[in-house]
Amino acid sequence: MKILVINCGSSSLKYQLIDMADESVIAKGLCERIGIEGSKLTHEPAGKDKVVIEKAMPTHQTAIELVMEALQSPEHGVIKSTDEISAIGHRVLHGGKVYSDSIVVNEDVKRVIRECFDLGPLHNPANLMGIEACEAAMPGKPNVAVWDTGFGMSMPEKAYMYAIPHEYYEKYSIRRYGFHGTSHMYVSGETIKFAGLDPEKAKVIVCHLGNGASVSASIGGKCVDTSMGLTPLEGLIMGTRSGDVDPAVVQFICNKEGKDVNEVLNILNKKSGVLGMTDGISSDFRDIENAKADGNHLAEVALDAFVYRVAKYIGAYTAAMNGVDAIAFTAGVGENDKVGRKNICSYLEYLGVKIDDEANNVRGKRTMISAPDSKVKVVLMPTNEELAIARETKRLI
Repeated sequence: MKILVINCGSSSLKYQLIDMADESVIAKGLCERIGIEGSKLTHEPAGKDKVVIEKAMPTHQTAIELVMEALQSPEHGVIKSTDEISAIGHRVLHGGKVYSDSIVVNEDVKRVIRECFDLGPLHNPANLMGIEACEAAMPGKPNVAVWDTGFGMSMPEKAYMYAIPHEYYEKYSIRRYGFHGTSHMYVSGETIKFAGLDPEKAKVIVCHLGNGASVSASIGGKCVDTSMGLTPLEGLIMGTRSGDVDPAVVQFICNKEGKDVNEVLNILNKKSGVLGMTDGISSDFRDIENAKADGNHLAEVALDAFVYRVAKYIGAYTAAMNGVDAIAFTAGVGENDKVGRKNICSYLEYLGVKIDDEANNVRGKRTMISAPDSKVKVVLMPTNEELAIARETKRLI
């Protein structure tokens, strides 16, 4: 069985074709600048040279058609026809309160995706375009929606309800949803297996640390809390997102700067985080590390604050679960920054966490980085959202 995994952005489309017999990636690629001048497809077939195809892609449907051509090309293709593709799995940001479990797409699923445009204005419209483009290019093939918010939908009411008038929850579904759900689902499950924990009772905290960052707590693979909220703005300090702030900060900046709420939220989403804290040095944590090494005080404070915020969330989620069996680090920063992992864990000595410095000297490879006598297992676990989506798709069809 071969499954095509699609992840659509507003002007991009990432894909992987996965052979579920051994979960190997047969081909992967990226369509960039869809609907913009200078669009191109970068196609990487397994065992063959990477190919860059520069061609106009006015719509997502055009992009999908180019992907199909690349996959079937006599020169750089990996399949003879689309008959070899059993189904298409899609990352879809938001299903609101209606859908949490992955589901085969039908007209009602598409209706809900449309109704959640205001909850995911950047992602949901693009996700729907990707689904409809695949329906047009491969009629009759099952499409599966795997919700980015799905993992967080198992949170109990005490974790997801905001302390605001209840009518806003009833009218507008305002609650905490959580994001990076496919990553958290995959990493928590793989950590349980890798660390040899009880699959029914294991208490796992996953730190998905990258330009976007979030922490989740799960028991037996079921989410009990996660740091992002109604939108991905809540929670940790990130590359450009502020994370948790006093809501009155919005009003204060509006009044002082003569801006409206939308302008200030744009600032909190796109001009804050470590980018804002460092007065514009960068949103890339590697650049901030270099600036710190050069003696930049603001860079040092930003990195210290990031580490501190992650450690606080780990402490809070340990309390929420009345214990923790394993802590997993994943995503770009989590998988590659050994110093950051070490510094975060230095706050957790009260839990009996001990890091093995030699084991921690690794990038992007699933590794037990805690010492043998650590009371909590600490794991580096590379995420694989595409494989998680493919597994869900296979399960449903």
